[in-house]
Amino acid sequence: MEAARRTVARVETKKRLGPDEQVDDKSLIINPVRPELTDPFLVLAEDWFSSPGFQWHPHRGIETVTLVVDGVLEHGDNLGNAGALTTGDVQWMTAGRGIIHRELAFRDERAHTLQLWVNLPRKRKLAGTRYQDLLAARRPVIEHEGARIDLIAGKSGGVAGPAVNEWPISGAIITLEPGRRLDHVLPGRDRAFLYVLSGQVRIAGRVVKEGQVAWSDPIRGARDSSIALETGDGETQSVVMVYSGEPIREPISFGGPFVMNTKAEIAQAYRDFDGGKFGAVPRQARLKHR
Repeated sequence: MEAARRTVARVETKKRLGPDEQVDDKSLIINPVRPELTDPFLVLAEDWFSSPGFQWHPHRGIETVTLVVDGVLEHGDNLGNAGALTTGDVQWMTAGRGIIHRELAFRDERAHTLQLWVNLPRKRKLAGTRYQDLLAARRPVIEHEGARIDLIAGKSGGVAGPAVNEWPISGAIITLEPGRRLDHVLPGRDRAFLYVLSGQVRIAGRVVKEGQVAWSDPIRGARDSSIALETGDGETQSVVMVYSGEPIREPISFGGPFVMNTKAEIAQAYRDFDGGKFGAVPRQARLKHR
């Protein structure tokens, strides 16, 4: 059966917020003001930072997916994980029942990241915590004529991405040469977003420029679907980050770094963190310079 053709419901442009006490600059690509329109995705933030970055802080009820766009990201958590990720690497963190971690620019030099918050359903919000470093050099890549699919999560063309998810998510970074077309296959039940990292792409007939995100809603009754990506003539590649997931369709309550279903659960999360149930705030040293 032929895959159902996807359309674009809307195109949005990222909003620059500027510097704050943690970062040198920040933009919001997915703003959590209408989470029912982005479900199961909550937030997509772009950050540029040197010092201080994101010192020790907790999370509960979500997964965070962090792509290092440029620079080196130093990370650590209260489970004892620590390391450094470089350009193209992805970290997939399941906060679940509760974790304390930090994200810093290595040697306080420079890190440029994109961080996506993925919601979890009620039954998985208190899942066990997990860290996955999905290094660019080790991820599977699918080559087409004039197109390259760097697979992070889910399946494409019979190939599976390395990420282990608490809620089924597909994720990839697609690079297109000028004058090319790719029909990217996604589960029909999923809501998808396509964020143009560089260049310009016609997505399901809609022109989407660098810094813009296109949204495609689920197709009722469709098992498989595809969305057309096309590039015009020119000399430079275009790069698109694509994620999709089935909407969870549950109530959402935000409380700073916690995302639960009710305000009472948010209050409980703060009590648990303040009472030490997330564990102690680490006293980890910074990674040594080499």
